[in-house]
Amino acid sequence: MENIRDKAISIYKKCSDYALEKGVIIADTKMEFALDSDGKLMLADEVLTPDSSRFWDLESYEPGKAQMSYDKQFVRDFLLSIDFNKQPPAPELPAEIIQKTSEKYLEAYSKLTGKTLI
Repeated sequence: MENIRDKAISIYKKCSDYALEKGVIIADTKMEFALDSDGKLMLADEVLTPDSSRFWDLESYEPGKAQMSYDKQFVRDFLLSIDFNKQPPAPELPAEIIQKTSEKYLEAYSKLTGKTLI
């Protein structure tokens, strides 16, 4: 467990420092680890994406307030606004929610890499 803790903190610290230089706060993230057949520790899922992390805009950050984000919080907020009960099946998302989420993910990519996809 100490090895997992140390690796997770190391990964987060390195990526968080990089993101801050690009104007993005990595507010939180999840990491999934596993052991391979030889007992070697490995990352078991995607890591530090808008699906597994909360990316906040550094310039507009205000403690204690809702943050401008580049992640799936936008979808979560929409689902809360329609009183989704978190039980399958999930409701179909309106086209504008899909479009806005896509724009947020592309903006995160652009801010973090300095490149644009579209």
